[in-house]
Amino acid sequence: MHIERQYRELEDLEEIRAYNINKIDLFEEAPKVKEPEKIPLSNIIKYVQSDVNMFSPIDDGEDYIINRMGWNILERGNINLEDVEGRKLSECSPFFYEILKEPFKEVLETKKPKAMRVYYYISDKIQTLTNVHVLCDDGKLFIISDYVDKNKAEKSDEEKKIEDDANKSTLIEYFSQTGSYYKTRNEYTWTPGIYNIINRTRESNDAYYNIIFDLVIPEDKPLVKELLETMSPETDTYENIIRIKTRDGHIKYLDTYLYSKFDENRDVISHYGLFKDVSLDSHKHMTRPVDFMLNGFNHNSRLSLLVEPLSKRYEFSEGFYDMIEIPHEKYIHNKDIIENIVEDNIREELYKLINGELDEISCIFTYEVNGNPDHKKVCELFIEKFTYGNNEHSIGFLTDITDMRKKQQELIESNANKNILIKEVHHRVKNNLQVLNSFLNLERRAYGNNPNLILDNMQARLSSLALLHEKTYNTTDFLNINLNDYIKDQDETLKGLFSAKNINFESDINEDIHLSIEIITPLLLIVDELTMNAIKHAFPDPEMENKTISKKIDFVDENTCEFILKDNGVGLESPETLINHNLGWEIVNSLTRQLDGKIEILDSDVGTAFRIVFPTSFEDELEDMDGAD
Repeated sequence: MHIERQYRELEDLEEIRAYNINKIDLFEEAPKVKEPEKIPLSNIIKYVQSDVNMFSPIDDGEDYIINRMGWNILERGNINLEDVEGRKLSECSPFFYEILKEPFKEVLETKKPKAMRVYYYISDKIQTLTNVHVLCDDGKLFIISDYVDKNKAEKSDEEKKIEDDANKSTLIEYFSQTGSYYKTRNEYTWTPGIYNIINRTRESNDAYYNIIFDLVIPEDKPLVKELLETMSPETDTYENIIRIKTRDGHIKYLDTYLYSKFDENRDVISHYGLFKDVSLDSHKHMTRPVDFMLNGFNHNSRLSLLVEPLSKRYEFSEGFYDMIEIPHEKYIHNKDIIENIVEDNIREELYKLINGELDEISCIFTYEVNGNPDHKKVCELFIEKFTYGNNEHSIGFLTDITDMRKKQQELIESNANKNILIKEVHHRVKNNLQVLNSFLNLERRAYGNNPNLILDNMQARLSSLALLHEKTYNTTDFLNINLNDYIKDQDETLKGLFSAKNINFESDINEDIHLSIEIITPLLLIVDELTMNAIKHAFPDPEMENKTISKKIDFVDENTCEFILKDNGVGLESPETLINHNLGWEIVNSLTRQLDGKIEILDSDVGTAFRIVFPTSFEDELEDMDGAD
């Protein structure tokens, strides 16, 4: 069960629509609370065809005692008068109480009669119609109702047909907001329903102009113009939905059917028009079919539906105006907008489409917003022409793909950068493998009789280079590598060597030092060589306690760093012997020269200490990286 209310200003009545009401919904069993009062003129009322219903207010007008119900209502509810009289309306018939309680209060307060019209719907079709007048007399409320049952068949079929033919037009127009006109000899004849639609009374000059078309909103005037231009003996009917704005400011949607008669000379004899107000259909808001499509796009600022883009009767969804950045109300549809397209060939194709040389266009173009070359958008356009009936139409889509193109370009650039980085990684791997191969050849000649020593050295170098490549590959940044992270990880790797068992590694690295891969690669190899040298020679006594190798790297100045490695081992017997005859020293010297650095052996009371000073960057390292392949 569903109830709707609407006030009709022109008729000064309240219109009520009740949907899917069953007989069992009309009345319920309720206790008798009071003896019904005597009804004035009760004998006369029996002979009145209209229902006369009488109620007495109780509880300060919040409820009503039923004194009498008309025979039509009782028959509809399949109930007797004695089953309802003396009962509270709210308990005996909640349905009628819901409909009548507010009108009853209004009439009791104002003492003025109130007119109502009640429709009873089954599956959106009117089954029953009741015209109601509510009156107040001597504190009692009276309802006088005329009841019409569309399904009642007391009359013969022929009688019903005659009555239907006589009353159908009047009833439909009076109750369902439908009207028509007939035009001949340039004068209009308007039926009463038209005035219900346009919310005003008849005026003396209505016969001399189209009182519907003059109210059409600007957006729909092209539809009227199309109608007036296309009606002919070949196209003598026209159907569409147009919108009007009444004098009191209401927007209404009218389902329009027009028909014209022509003589043998193709001259107009007469025009006929039928208009139905479809602004409300049951309890749903209705629009033209095209509005459903347009509304589906109105929340998308990147995609626009173009209805009739090649015609003056165009309609575009809101996304179009967002894309061209012109407010809907200020936009004027003409060919000038095409001149803001950058590509000459696209403009030429659009003009061919407009001139009928092409049937469709699908393209991507650059659009200068408001003709500004510094404010561009990339758009994708599709327009297709088609014929429906005797008329040519067009429809299309416009999509703003500016962001998508930017993302595509960023992806292309990102892929290009990744390719460069991959090449650079391969370049570094190749160079470092060549370095390791050179070290291996040197050590084979020097330590050919001690392969375990060669393996330990190579393991340490490979671990450091593997660590370096893993980190730089993950960060893809070859210019700003945090040295502290690498040294800590390198310490963990060295601790895993069997020969480094029971040795403590201490590192003090300034966390602000960031070096390029060009510098950090030889630096890590130097750390490996000096550390492995200390592991092998500084602690000959396996039982020695607190064996420690420490590293410290810090800034000397803004462009220079200092690396100091110390051990607390047995120290060097002769630094000259190390410098002149040790292969590891040769390797460290070679790597230090790659750093543009300087190395020295420090005096130390305990163990051995080395100091290397090196620059934090090379002047040409950026150029070297750009040229790497």
